[in-house]
Amino acid sequence: MDGTPSEAALAARAVDVALRDGAPVHVRPVRADDLPALRTFLGQLSPGSRRLRWFTGAADTDAAARWAADVDRRERDGLIALVGAGDGDGSGGTIVGHAAWVRLAPERAEVAFETADTMQGRGLATILLAHLAFGARAQGIHTFVAEVLPENHAMLAVFRDSGLPLQVRSQPGVLHVEMPTALTEEARERFERRDSIAAVAAMDSVLRPRSLAVVGASPKPGTIGGAVFRKLVDGDFAGDLYAVNRNGGEVLGHRVYASVDELPGELEAAVLAVPAEQCVAVARACAARGVRALVVLAAGFSETGPQGAALQRELLAVCRAGRMRLIGPNCLGVIDTDPDVRLDASFAPTAPPRGHLGLLSQSGGVGIALLEQAHALGIGLSAFVSVGNKADLSGNDFLEWCEQDERTRAVLLYLESFGNPRKFARIARRVGRVKPIVAVKAGRSAAGARAAASHTGALLAGSEAAVGALFRQAGVLRADTLGELFDLAALLEHQPLPAGPRVAIVTNAGGPGILAADACVAAGLELPTLPDEVQAAIARHVPAGAALGNPVDLLAAASPAAFAAAVEVIGTSGAVDAIVAVFVPPLVTEAEDVAVAVREASRTLAGRLPLLTCFMTADRAPAVLHAEVPGGGAPPLPSFRYPEDAARALGRAVEHARWRATPRGAVPAFADLRPDEAAATIARALGARGAADGDAGCWLSAEDVHTLLRCYGVPLAEQRIARSPTGVAHAAAELGGPVALKAIAPGLLHKSDVGGVALALATPAAARRAAQEMRERLAAAGHALAGYVVQAMAPPGPELLVGSTSDPLFGPVLAVGAGGRAVELLHDVAVRLTPVTDRDAREMVASLSIAPLLRGARGEPPVDLPALEQVVLRIGALVDAHPEVAELDCNPVIAHPGGAVVVDARVRVRPVAPAAPAPALRS
Repeated sequence: MDGTPSEAALAARAVDVALRDGAPVHVRPVRADDLPALRTFLGQLSPGSRRLRWFTGAADTDAAARWAADVDRRERDGLIALVGAGDGDGSGGTIVGHAAWVRLAPERAEVAFETADTMQGRGLATILLAHLAFGARAQGIHTFVAEVLPENHAMLAVFRDSGLPLQVRSQPGVLHVEMPTALTEEARERFERRDSIAAVAAMDSVLRPRSLAVVGASPKPGTIGGAVFRKLVDGDFAGDLYAVNRNGGEVLGHRVYASVDELPGELEAAVLAVPAEQCVAVARACAARGVRALVVLAAGFSETGPQGAALQRELLAVCRAGRMRLIGPNCLGVIDTDPDVRLDASFAPTAPPRGHLGLLSQSGGVGIALLEQAHALGIGLSAFVSVGNKADLSGNDFLEWCEQDERTRAVLLYLESFGNPRKFARIARRVGRVKPIVAVKAGRSAAGARAAASHTGALLAGSEAAVGALFRQAGVLRADTLGELFDLAALLEHQPLPAGPRVAIVTNAGGPGILAADACVAAGLELPTLPDEVQAAIARHVPAGAALGNPVDLLAAASPAAFAAAVEVIGTSGAVDAIVAVFVPPLVTEAEDVAVAVREASRTLAGRLPLLTCFMTADRAPAVLHAEVPGGGAPPLPSFRYPEDAARALGRAVEHARWRATPRGAVPAFADLRPDEAAATIARALGARGAADGDAGCWLSAEDVHTLLRCYGVPLAEQRIARSPTGVAHAAAELGGPVALKAIAPGLLHKSDVGGVALALATPAAARRAAQEMRERLAAAGHALAGYVVQAMAPPGPELLVGSTSDPLFGPVLAVGAGGRAVELLHDVAVRLTPVTDRDAREMVASLSIAPLLRGARGEPPVDLPALEQVVLRIGALVDAHPEVAELDCNPVIAHPGGAVVVDARVRVRPVAPAAPAPALRS
């Protein structure tokens, strides 16, 4: 192979990117047939731009275009950026940017850029630099160099904005710039920030449009377009509002225009409430008017089958060509409750209260139910987005918008699928540090799980384990039901996160207090006995005979003032981190009075800790608990129907607060890895078997598995490969001491099931006999023996599994669990997505049910936990670097006081499509 990228690799580099203002641009590798368009593009550059690029305003742009189109992908390569490129291969459209590199030395290349004058300052050159560096790195280019005129501040800003560490040297009349092609962590963060800016700009056009048209608005009752337009009128939308319908006329006092072409002034966004078959034509008309965003309500797209999917691709292509962003299709609409916006462009029958929760639903039907429930519970929303088929804008963009929206305090998500789960994890991890994210993920059943041959594959079949790992690592609070989603929402909208797990229960009935206490303990919370001085302070305000230890039982005769006093005393004492007030209505006390008193008492807490209420009444909790108080006052209080609901929500909030407070951890950079040798081992194995894209691949030989793991510093038992019983005896003599013997046979994965493992063979003679007997057993079972692995016996210790399986959407999923033959039965496993941090490895091991055994139990010495964690991290690094590894199974891994050692492993590899570059993409 000559190293030239394949057609598949080039296709993977063709992507849609978003500029700072949210506008889409298509980026792809240069092709020879781009020469005419390159001539046009370069010829239209201003004299100033030409001088900054070629150091003269009279540059020969025809020669420059021929140079730009002449690429071989090895010694010189280039990218172009286009607008108006409608179809997936990037043909058509207008070139607005070009970037190229030319090799100067084996690992060095000169880099250059041209950007259309109208596109300068919008972040295009910086994005091109990132994608150019990605491709150059794959060709062995480690350093970019450039010569820049001293007055070319814009180009220097491009280099610096990339986050790549620069070296700038001054020479007569020119600046010499050098930078690495590998993205540093700072560079990645900068590209993510730029991507965030683009996502926010796009979502602003959807949720804060200065002007909006409803295409399909109608005075006829029962029409979707009519319902949406009425909601916008009734809600007093703050921007310019237009009705469009080919029939013309008037609706709700507004003129109805026959088409968007007739609309006066600029139009920022449009809601398409027309049948699916009309959407493409309307989208083209909107693009011609310069519309920035569409919300497409119609069904009949990819959710209906191949024909609908083709229609959706055509719609998206029109949006791309017109530089429009798209919500939907097949969606419910969007809502922004900001009093300065007043946008309700949805056909949901119920409008939510104004509040501080951002809500996204992938399902329109579930979205209606969520809005209805929010209204019924008095839970306020800052914004609502129904993304439907997620053809373009998605939950990732909504998260980025919520992050910067000052009114949004927490984000609620109902998800059915992920488009880019790894990007979701990066965004959610960042947003969750400042605003909690609660998600319901539908589709949890294992009905679609494939059959898996390895232990790890059986444990992780299906994507449910990957979803759980993603949420756990990203700090997303996973709700199992919509009811739990709203329980957490009620807590998070107005109450602070608890500083710890200590909770006090204040009640007027012993039974509910006991239920609440049991539920809190089950949720991982603690009920400390209140200090004597706190109990004494409470006693001055409550009936004699009240139990004051915790739970605090004020007795049925307790007055509203007693409830308030207990809450105030406990809340200001510092003895607990949260309070749950449980009220059962006796004949002598009104629930409304207690609610007013508790709400007023919460003022004294001043955001110190969360206060949860549970009014166990026949009707809903008193409205005073969650009513907004004009001009400030005590914040609304969450109320739960049962103590168990309150405890469960509080327990999840404590988990999230603990996640925030724990350092993120770091992905270790091992200096002793040999990734090139590992890649060569995999390539040889695939080549020897003639594997092709889409194949299931092959299981590596024992020798190749040993080599692959050694390349990543994974500790292995010393071993020899033997082809006969006599060879086994010689190998045992070389190793000395007791040995283990394992069969090598094509297709044999679970060796111990057919007698293919013999342990603690003390002498070479014993090893020879065992080999002979093993050959006979396997022959009787129908297995052709190809050889033996002879290993030095590992020190005794607990057996674990460390392995990975590659999920088609989530990538490598790493597992650590109790190992040995009963691994699937025990199902004691912890799961993470790669890359894995040192914190991840530590938490995975500590979370196992066998963790007490690892720390030393019943007189046994503790194992070397850091060594075990190193195995986890090194396996994680291996599978993250080599996506060809479909399954990897180290079982058992023996952990002992002196370290950890892998004594058996198997690896399945298969060809994979080339990866697209990561930074700032919308593909």
